[in-house]
Amino acid sequence: LGLLYQEYRDKSTREEIETRRLQDSQTDPEETSPSEETSSEAEPTSTIENKAPPQINLLRNSNSRFNLWQDLPEVQSSGVLSILQPDEIKLQEAMFELVTSEASYYKSLNLLVSHFMENERLKKILHQSEAHILFSNVLDVMAVSERFLLDLEQRVEENIVISDVCDIVYQHTVNHFSVYITYVSNQTYQERAYKQLLQDKPAFREVISQLELDPKCKGLSFSSFLILPFQRITRLKLLVQNILKKVEEKSDRESTALDAHKELETVVKACNEGVRKMSRTEQMISIQKKLEFKIKSVPIISHSRWLLKQGELQQMNGPKTSRTLRTKKLFREIYLFLFNDLLVICRQIPGDKYQVFDSAPRGLLRVEELEDQGQSLANVFILRLLENADDREASYMLKASSQSEMKRWMISLAPNRRTKFVSFTSRLVDCPQIQCVHPYVAQQPDELSLELADVLNILDKTDDGWIFGERLHDQERGWFPSSMGEEILNPKIRAQNLKECFRVHKSDDSQRRKLGSRNRQ
Repeated sequence: LGLLYQEYRDKSTREEIETRRLQDSQTDPEETSPSEETSSEAEPTSTIENKAPPQINLLRNSNSRFNLWQDLPEVQSSGVLSILQPDEIKLQEAMFELVTSEASYYKSLNLLVSHFMENERLKKILHQSEAHILFSNVLDVMAVSERFLLDLEQRVEENIVISDVCDIVYQHTVNHFSVYITYVSNQTYQERAYKQLLQDKPAFREVISQLELDPKCKGLSFSSFLILPFQRITRLKLLVQNILKKVEEKSDRESTALDAHKELETVVKACNEGVRKMSRTEQMISIQKKLEFKIKSVPIISHSRWLLKQGELQQMNGPKTSRTLRTKKLFREIYLFLFNDLLVICRQIPGDKYQVFDSAPRGLLRVEELEDQGQSLANVFILRLLENADDREASYMLKASSQSEMKRWMISLAPNRRTKFVSFTSRLVDCPQIQCVHPYVAQQPDELSLELADVLNILDKTDDGWIFGERLHDQERGWFPSSMGEEILNPKIRAQNLKECFRVHKSDDSQRRKLGSRNRQ
């Protein structure tokens, strides 16, 4: 707990990666796999209930170095480790990690406020409106974290064996965690304001650099503190998932874990939607200004529309019989804007403008890959518009710059097209999987940002180093470089990962169906 949250989080995910590597290298991972059945509840704990509550104050004792529940002196001296089943000890560790990571997170938030936000030199440089955009409602977020941590601490101090933490997570998520949605939704403006301040105010840049050099920051950047709330609310959901995988099925603790996970999922989705809504609106306005319609104008800006992919492709001129030609003049450049419900086909014209000459609803698009056509026609596919701007069927033969770019366009244009491997939602018994060992930030709308230790099903891959994957913990899909991950080769570990994920999301689906039924009644 002497670690700042950024360090704690990195250490935790690195350990998770190494654990999975170790399991993957074993021919029989059953010894390190969670047991199918746990008898943790059956073991009596009355022998330790009469002991004095241990004084484990994580909020005040920020220099505590205990990383594991079983390493606590109170736990080791109690003899409880010889009483509890191994599965219950794993569950205790999972619950304890949620508590200790919140303590580390609170410490980092406190540093963001006391060291940066309340710095007198910074206050004089920043206008009140600039400070508000930069720090948003971080004081509310810190107050919520402190209240949450105090309740978690109280639970830990009630008994050496932690009874549960997910009920506390549930209560705080429902009643207090809306502050995260406010903070995260401001992220687009926050990032822009920070870049603008660095560019326009040398004094701001100088003070931030000096503050970052303070030993308290441990070499971490100011921006790494600003993104803490978004990272934390996402990580908290994963920590609850980890607890859910370890609790006994059909138990009270499973029920509270499911409730907590469901509410956290709602908050995380609202956070993601808040960020997307801010950036999408501005992006749509920008695109609308660049388009000139040669055909009947189509209104681009809509609250329910967003950009999925844009880019240049080569259109083949002439009828399909011209495919025997082998000249560069065979192709001419076109530019596509693909939205979630609409495709707009353009040609770029001077002045950073695009002239629209065709369009079609996304649901009326079909794609077909051409194979064995020779080098000059490599990475060529046919795009069919079942009903275009002229209310007729149209076909375009398009050439991409690489195999990965071709596949990315084909999957984006026709999302229901079958991929090389079957997805998570098909409940396939085995499927190629990869774990992320290098974080990745998406550069294009069809890409997927990755965090360390993310596990994904591989849906498709290309010869030039790209993977189309589906992340197990939230079913988000997208492309990313294959160099960001390591393939999980052990089929038993892959099956274990899927089984754990099915348990979490199948239970979520069941909860939603029950809620829908109650609402209809």
